[in-house]
Amino acid sequence: MTNSLSLLLKNPVLVAVILVTGIGGTFHYGFHISVLTAPSTYIKELVNSTCVQRYGLSLEHWQLSLIWSFIVSLYSIGGLLGSLCTARIVVTYGRKRCLMLNNMVAICGSLLIVLSKTAHSFEMIMIGRLVYGINSGVALTAHTMYVLDCSPKGLRGMVGASVGIFVSLGKFFGQLLGIGEILGTEALWPFLLSVCALTALLQLVSLYFLPESPRYLLLDRGDKTSCEKALQQLRGSHADCKSEVEDLLREHAALQGVRNKSVLELLFARSVRWQLLTIIVTFITLQLCGINAVYLYANDVFRAAGIPAHNLRYVTLGTGLCEFSSGVICAMVIEHTGKKSLMIRGYVGMSAALLLLTLTLYLQVHVSWMPYCSMVLIFLYIIFFCSGPACITAPLPGELFTQSFQSAAFTVACTLNWVGLFSVGMLFPFIVEYLDYFCFLIFFVFCFGTALFVWFNVPETRNKSIMEITAEFERIHGGVKHSETKLALQDAFRQSRHGTKL
Repeated sequence: MTNSLSLLLKNPVLVAVILVTGIGGTFHYGFHISVLTAPSTYIKELVNSTCVQRYGLSLEHWQLSLIWSFIVSLYSIGGLLGSLCTARIVVTYGRKRCLMLNNMVAICGSLLIVLSKTAHSFEMIMIGRLVYGINSGVALTAHTMYVLDCSPKGLRGMVGASVGIFVSLGKFFGQLLGIGEILGTEALWPFLLSVCALTALLQLVSLYFLPESPRYLLLDRGDKTSCEKALQQLRGSHADCKSEVEDLLREHAALQGVRNKSVLELLFARSVRWQLLTIIVTFITLQLCGINAVYLYANDVFRAAGIPAHNLRYVTLGTGLCEFSSGVICAMVIEHTGKKSLMIRGYVGMSAALLLLTLTLYLQVHVSWMPYCSMVLIFLYIIFFCSGPACITAPLPGELFTQSFQSAAFTVACTLNWVGLFSVGMLFPFIVEYLDYFCFLIFFVFCFGTALFVWFNVPETRNKSIMEITAEFERIHGGVKHSETKLALQDAFRQSRHGTKL
């Protein structure tokens, strides 16, 4: 842990890349997931008053709920649209320029929402939420690809974990700024929903001084000189980047003549089927692991434990802070412990917490002190989730796939993420209505099943190049080699092992 942190601090430009891309990247994703809770009452009042003013119609409860659900779900729809178009943008314009363009999208969304109350238009909120979703969908892919491309092999785990950390940080700030003492008031809620304009502007200005992704410069554009210059800027003027450049040259030689693959080609490529299956399983489980159910029941559990209703928002802040702190701890230990171990421990711990939480919720009407056990289990579940799956899953497409497959892999992964988020938002209320807290047993199956899948089918990726990870998948599954790309990669890997110069 100490060695990894000290190595990271010796690369101040890399630290700047992590902070700048994070604050305008997955921070937005987490922020927009949590921030809408605080001003929900005021937005519903705006919707109703607008209909009264325009049409002389006071909405019934079900009509207002339908419009509100649509406002919430538009974020996921925008995210899906953003994810689907990102693959082409990051290949055509580069990771850095894609993020810079994406900041303009966030600023446009903020302007729509900050003016919605003045214009007395809830439609502007709808469009703003859709635009925010597009921004977050692009950011999830571009941010992850950029920081992974800029990190050295020995720090890729820690740097990749920062993607999940900024999601947690965004959720926490959404909760924090939404309390009544700050921006969660009737007068200030439009500014609360427009905070991301500031972070987007900060990233837009800062990115100008940071280098483009070295991997993109060499593997996509074939510009060795610019790649070496970017690596030198990232590692420092006195750092020796020769070995990193040689690794990239080997991969470039192995991929010579291999174009970037489409999503359809990825789905039918037998050479990477286990990598693709890993992405599918882990990203589906990320949404179906029960994290939303745990947060939903948290207030009921805290209330049953005797916490006054007016203090529940501060306890909710505690869960957000717990999520963020666990992510930071994960980043600190990931290079020492390994990603596979952390993911398996996380899902096994979550599985145990879900089973025990189901039991304690069943018994809390019979045993007076049982709500306190439920409260402890909620925090343990959050710790297990954020110290493993939450921080490790997001960067997986950039670690398991070669450059030609990466864009398509991120598209598949982020599409699954957004479809899962939308589906959970639409179906979860019905699941809870019919199953109550026994819904945790469904989530237990996903968590425990994914732990077993990772244990038997996924190699450890810590401190390994993409070529080495590809070889590990081949070793575990022992299949026949199906593509020229894979043969070339393995040949290049053997050459690198024997010190062959390209």
